[in-house]
Amino acid sequence: MQRSLRRRSRLRLLGVAVAVATAAGLAAATGHPAVAEPAAGEAHFVVLSKSTGDVSALDQAVRASGGAVVQSWPQIGVVIAASAKPDFAAVVRGKPGVQAAGATRNLAELADPALTLSATAPDQDIEATDAVIAADAPQQQTAAGDPLSVNQWNLAAIKADRAHAVSGGSPDLVVGVLDSGIEASHPDLAPNVDAARSVGCVNEGVPDTSPAAWSPTTSDHGTHVAGIIAAAKNGVGIVGVAPKVKVASVKVVDDDGFIYPEYAICGFIWAAEHGIKVTNNSYFVDPWYLWCKTDPDQRAVATAVTRAIDYSANRGVVNVAALGNSNWDLSHDIIDEGSPNNGTPVTRETGNECVKLPAEVRGVVGVSSTGARNLKSYFSNYGVTETEVAAPGGDRMQIPNTPDRNGRVLSTIVNGAWGYKQGTSMASPHAAGVAALIRSTHPDWSAARVITELRLDADRLPCPPGVYDPDGTGVWAATCEGGVTGRGFYGSGLVDALDAVS
Repeated sequence: MQRSLRRRSRLRLLGVAVAVATAAGLAAATGHPAVAEPAAGEAHFVVLSKSTGDVSALDQAVRASGGAVVQSWPQIGVVIAASAKPDFAAVVRGKPGVQAAGATRNLAELADPALTLSATAPDQDIEATDAVIAADAPQQQTAAGDPLSVNQWNLAAIKADRAHAVSGGSPDLVVGVLDSGIEASHPDLAPNVDAARSVGCVNEGVPDTSPAAWSPTTSDHGTHVAGIIAAAKNGVGIVGVAPKVKVASVKVVDDDGFIYPEYAICGFIWAAEHGIKVTNNSYFVDPWYLWCKTDPDQRAVATAVTRAIDYSANRGVVNVAALGNSNWDLSHDIIDEGSPNNGTPVTRETGNECVKLPAEVRGVVGVSSTGARNLKSYFSNYGVTETEVAAPGGDRMQIPNTPDRNGRVLSTIVNGAWGYKQGTSMASPHAAGVAALIRSTHPDWSAARVITELRLDADRLPCPPGVYDPDGTGVWAATCEGGVTGRGFYGSGLVDALDAVS
């Protein structure tokens, strides 16, 4: 039986490449890249070729259709174009060499050139920072060394505290944090931020390696995620799942909170070509929560993003992604009332023809969230075919036996501070951290083998009996498919850091 669920959240942050010179004269990425700046009122599009390697036909098709090329990715046969013509995608699809084309932002830019769009989040309680610990707050030293680690119930849940006695990962291993930027000066992150592999992708999807381009501006989300993965074991603050690995800031969230397709494409290709072995993706690609293949624009974008993900996977990158915070069963039909989120939403019933990017792309590790009692977080999306593994993302309803008794996840935030957040955004970096430990332990393993090991090592969690109703109100009710396997809520199970280093 298929169930329809109403969407509860519009949070994109779910917690939100070197440019290759070609015969067409593209410039390599620099600190201040040359960009074909779109004029006011121009919309953005992806245009796809039928093959990779040469996009000269796409360049000609874009110009002939009244557009301009903003960024080119011959590696995957995709160009990012801008045009003021609302029918640009339909026109360019008919040109020689073009397989598909689609608007990346729902043409909202053409609706009102003066409109300032900003992402909104009705469920502010899901990932809002809670109980901030300032940089200058007194921190009492503990036997574990890092004073705030006594409140990290999440590390014990996945045995990361025990794993650190064996290994904290390799400093040669780099995790790309595709997010809102990382505060590189944070005392818990400074030892582990790889500035040389960091990049900003929010300038029309064109790589920008200047520190200002990949540093946080309006959000502490990426800094929180980075701390979960790799906060240093240095006697300060907290400890990450893999405290010796490096993290690169790959900024894909703009100042208005959007993660448009061209940003994500840039991020995946950058990771593939700069020695990044694991990426964490705690977001969904805007402006559609689910991208439907029945729509030619959405189908083109989904194909372009999938090409970028496949390109990175084929070059050895393990991609990990959050499943989302709407308490949706992604294996069944969903009524989406919040898309597109950069204009006027429309109500639509979506089925298997619609996918969440990037978490539902084949080969990406989709992660659901658990709380301190190892039960599904009340907000976490799930699905018997979508959930690969589960990891601690926090849950304010599940209270741990820690000094702070805070069921959210404690990690680094901007201004050298620490704070609690909950969300699948927090679950995904736990899984990415464990994947980094596996890669550190077995540096010669392929990405596919690492993902297999991540799933095999996971500890099975059975489905809760009957309807799971965490607060008894029915608002967050959910049904887990899979019985004793727990597959619907937890996939292969809760990630295990100790097995990762064994």
